[in-house]
Order: sequence, then structure tokens, then C-alpha cells
Amino acid sequence: MNRPAATESALINGPAGAIELLIDTPADVRGIALVCHPHPLFHGANTNKVAHTLARVLRDLGYAVVRPNFRGVGKSAGTHDNGHAETDDMLAVLSWAESRWGSLPIALGGFSFGAYVQTRVAARLAESVAPAQRIVLVGTAAGYVTGARSYTTLPVPADTLVIHGEKDETVPLANVMEWAEPQEIPVVVIPGADHFFHGRLHILRTVIERAWTPL
Repeated sequence: MNRPAATESALINGPAGAIELLIDTPADVRGIALVCHPHPLFHGANTNKVAHTLARVLRDLGYAVVRPNFRGVGKSAGTHDNGHAETDDMLAVLSWAESRWGSLPIALGGFSFGAYVQTRVAARLAESVAPAQRIVLVGTAAGYVTGARSYTTLPVPADTLVIHGEKDETVPLANVMEWAEPQEIPVVVIPGADHFFHGRLHILRTVIERAWTPL
């Protein structure tokens, strides 16, 4: 029986120096997925449990999944740039992934600040010859959030899967509804879930599995 490979660690060259990656590879690679973690200035890293859950479910759906550490986290070089330079870094990670696995369908997954960055990555990819095929955003940073931060989150394709916790204490559900409403994008609300989906990661996984179009 073919089994997924163990999680691999790697360092690649990015615009500001090294970018540290975790890589989860299925037995049969049918796509490439980029998963972004929460805010690096608030202990966010690619080992975050929500990012880990996104990586594992996407791996099981057939994607080779890369989870970079943002600038200044772990072994990744550079300093935090509020999502601007981070967008360039993520595009560099995708280019590296395509050099390894070829031109395959691309999926983007992000949690919190990582979801905000992925809206920027998706916009850049939409201008290229290879837009993202699928996007899943969880606990998306939008509007004014805890910690005196404010996000102008970009619009996303109509088929984007947006998931949020009913009792998110960091990014109020109302913020995401206000962002999604003019785009007419449904928001999947997980009852009772906080920002980090404590005790409800299995529900998050199930929602993605049920919504995803097989590769």
C-alpha cells in the first residue's frame, strides 16, 4: 500500500534570503498546495495546528503541500512586512514547488494573517497564466482585529471556501461577513468555534473534504 511520505523540512532561497518549509507529499502527487500560517508577530509559525490541519487534509486530497515560515520565523530570513514582501516570498515558494513537481493545479490555503496573504497571492496568480484552481481561507483576517491591526483584504474568486468560527475572539465573524457580502461569497460558520478552532479541527477537516472537487 502506498503511503504519504513523512513531513520533510527544507530551506530554499527567497527574495530576502532563506525560506524555511515543511513539505507533506502524498503517494500520488496531483497538485501543489501552498499553506500559510497565522501572524508571525503573535507566535504564528508553520507548525500551527490549523495550518497543520490544512496541510494534512490537502495532502490527503492529492496535493504536495508546502508550508513556509514567514519572514523572521524559524529559519526564514528577513523581517515582517505586513503581508507585502510576504506575498513575493509565497510566489517564490510556488515557483520552487513547480520546479520540483511540474505545472500542476494550484491550491491555496491560509489561516488568519496567512489567509489575508493568500488573498494577495491569489490576486497575483490571477494575472498570470496559472491562477489558483482552489482556495480555502480559515479565520480570515479582515477589517479591524484584536491587537490594533487593520486589514484591507482583497476580493477572491467566487468558489473560494471561506470558513470561520462563530465565537472567533480575534477576527469577529461580522468582519468576515462584511468582507464576503459584496462578493456574494458564502461563509461556512462552525458553531462554537474560537479563532484557533480548539476542539473543532476535525470539523474543519470534514468541511474541506466535503466541499473539495477531486483532482
